[in-house]
Amino acid sequence: MLIEPSRSYDIIGDLHGCAHSLVELLQLLGYHRKAGVWQHPSRQALFLGDIIDRGSQIRATLEIVYRMVEAGHAHCIMGNHEYYALAWHMPAPNGTEQLFVRDHNQRHARLWQETAEEFAQHPQEWNDYLDWFAQLPLYLDGERFRLVHAYWDNRLIKQVEQLFAGGRVTREFIQQSAIKDSFAYQVFSRLLRGINLPLPDGVTVQGSDGLLRRTFRAKFWPETQTAKTYADFAFQPDPIPEQIALKPLPKDLLQQVEQHSNEQPILFVGHYWCKGKPSYIQPNLACLDYSAVNSGKLVAYRLDQETQLDTNKFVWVKGGL
Repeated sequence: MLIEPSRSYDIIGDLHGCAHSLVELLQLLGYHRKAGVWQHPSRQALFLGDIIDRGSQIRATLEIVYRMVEAGHAHCIMGNHEYYALAWHMPAPNGTEQLFVRDHNQRHARLWQETAEEFAQHPQEWNDYLDWFAQLPLYLDGERFRLVHAYWDNRLIKQVEQLFAGGRVTREFIQQSAIKDSFAYQVFSRLLRGINLPLPDGVTVQGSDGLLRRTFRAKFWPETQTAKTYADFAFQPDPIPEQIALKPLPKDLLQQVEQHSNEQPILFVGHYWCKGKPSYIQPNLACLDYSAVNSGKLVAYRLDQETQLDTNKFVWVKGGL
């Protein structure tokens, strides 16, 4: 097991190339740089993925996280942006329409533009990082707590665990995700992107990142039991369009979501661009993505032996640095 249940950890949210903010956060958490590696005398850092894309110091951010992981001072799980990078470069399996697992369209090219530019003069270094991304686990299970980038789907994770102990999948499995609705496609979509449900009536919404979407990200905790409208059910920074927000939710949408109940272990996720003062969603569920790359906050949670989250143990610095 990668995680030692008795150890103390610092779980850190989505970085997206904010190297200066990461250094500031590590210093605040009591880490020191020795022999080129940030380390703590007794704790380990756990990164929730999405190290790359969007920010201005992607290469420096990757170097910090990679060195910490390789030296045994941190663990890192795969985020959807690490998966996108692998899928962009990986040929699609025979019989699929696209040439690559991730279609080379304008929208997808835009998402990794900053990463591509930073590594344009360092192709071998980038290839080495791609090899590292392919080895990252899709989740970490510390028994009393869990980490996944977007959504802990018990059914899918049990199946993944039977095939790939510890959630470290193969390149062949990543390649199979090009086939829509395949098991691999479902795994990467749910675990790394969360519950994305269709907006009704063909409505689209332009996100704060400039991308046009036909789906919305949904909540996955007991509060959904009382959700009656699309606005009640959404878990994303961009508001549901006004003409849709107060529409009644179809029952079949609610039935697609497995709730993270109060009886389950503590779960940490990133991905969702939360706002405001960092805190937990419920005492055993926290999102640590507070949009650091968009001048939000880079957030960590200092986990010791508690079985319920403590609002006083969220630590953050200004993002966008």
